[in-house]
Amino acid sequence: MNINPGSKENQLNNLSSQVIGAAIKVHTALGLGILESAYEACLAYELNQRKVQIKSQVALPIIYDGQKIDAGYRIDLLVENSLIVELKAVDKVSNIHKTQLLSYLKLSDLRLGLLINFNVPRLKEGIHRIVNKF
Repeated sequence: MNINPGSKENQLNNLSSQVIGAAIKVHTALGLGILESAYEACLAYELNQRKVQIKSQVALPIIYDGQKIDAGYRIDLLVENSLIVELKAVDKVSNIHKTQLLSYLKLSDLRLGLLINFNVPRLKEGIHRIVNKF
């Protein structure tokens, strides 16, 4: 199956690769044991340096009975208005973390999210790719 280089899937894959590369750089520089908010600030800085558009702590309302309701959900990083990045600094990523990201994808009608746990010896072990309607 050939993927069109300009296709939405290919663009999302390229974007996720950029985010992962930036996250690896941040993890290499900071190591383990830092607060999630510090990783978030440094990753946002690194992505800005790479000229990638990001928004931090984006409010995500729930649509219930045709009304927008602010239920306190916040996306850690919204990248290029198309990729959700949720950051963790926990001992172990649980299914609830993955389910939370999938819920964010559904609520925002986006297709791809990255759950990145910085509290691991090798960042590769802390990256989880979550898809919605791919």
